[in-house]
This record gives sequence, C-alpha cells and structure tokens, in this order.
Amino acid sequence: MEEKQKESNITVNQAVKNTRHTENNVSGARRGGGRDGDRRGGRGGRGAPREKERDGFNDSVLDLRRVTRVVAGGKRFRFRATVVVGDNKGTVGVGVAKGADVQQAIQKAKTAAKRSLVTFKIVNGTIAHEVSAKFSAARVLLRPAKTGHGLMAGGPVRAVMTLSGVKDVTAKCLGGTKNKLTNAMAAIEALKKIKTSK
Repeated sequence: MEEKQKESNITVNQAVKNTRHTENNVSGARRGGGRDGDRRGGRGGRGAPREKERDGFNDSVLDLRRVTRVVAGGKRFRFRATVVVGDNKGTVGVGVAKGADVQQAIQKAKTAAKRSLVTFKIVNGTIAHEVSAKFSAARVLLRPAKTGHGLMAGGPVRAVMTLSGVKDVTAKCLGGTKNKLTNAMAAIEALKKIKTSK
C-alpha cells in the first residue's frame, strides 16, 4: 500500500510539473518570444528584424499638420504629411496624404510622391538652363551655377534640389507665400520645364 501511494504521489507531481512547463511555453509564445518566454527568438517578437524597402529613393518630410473634420457627434482628427522623395540622380517627386496617425500619413505621402515623379538631366552637378515656374501663389526661379557654388536655396526648394541630386544651383522664391507645399510644387513645375539638347 505504501509503495502504491508513493507511486501515485510521484505521478501527480510529474503531472503538475508538465502542466507548469506547458503554461510557461504558452505564455512565452504569447509575449512574442521563443521557448520559455525568450523575446529574442521566435516569430513576431519585438527583437525580430524588420525588412526595409530598398528602392533607391531617399525621403524628407517637409510638413506635418493635424487636420480636423467636423462630423456628426464630434470632431475627427487626422494628420496630413507632405513628403519629398528622390534618388539623387535627377528624379524627384512631392506627395501629400492624410492618415489616422503620423506613420500612416507619411507612408501614404511617400507612395503618392513616387506616383508623380519628375525626371530631368543633371549637367555637371547643376541644371541645364535657367527656369521659372508658378504654382498657386508661389513662384520659384532656378539658375544654374558653377561647380563648387553649392545650393543657394532655402526651405522646401532646397529639399527638392537636394533629393534630386543637384549640387550647384541658385534658387529664389519670388512669390508672396511661405507655404511649404506650394513652394515645393513650384520647384517641381520648374524642373519639368528643363530641356536638354540631344
């Protein structure tokens, strides 16, 4: 009788240990880690590397604003992002998008910018000739410069020229607006007018 009681006690203790071990593995998996709650391993953990898009484009956030929309029952807050993308080889674009949060707005603006890319030829680090363009209340003038002159531009126009790959240029904002979006779009319109001889 004593041997049977000892055997039953050993069996119960083993069952309790197995149950606790299983619970630890389940709780560790729920936390996103590997076995026994190891966060460094497993799939979906915080330490898992994230894949980045390598399409050759760099980006810069020009403007980020919170916009409000009045709806039935209150106000709806969203974010509007203005992003410039370019490959530093004569291709650049500007995109504007709204999102529920900042990250979503920036990602959607990047996608919109890649859909409206402008390509022009860079000659010795500068543009081929002088151009000017107008967009809404903004007007931008771009002039070519010698090697080593640098980027003589400010604000959104500088961001557009930097991401396009132009190293030497003189830019002037002749319009009366300080809106970053309209100035950037005016710079894009000016780059569309650049013509190079074949």
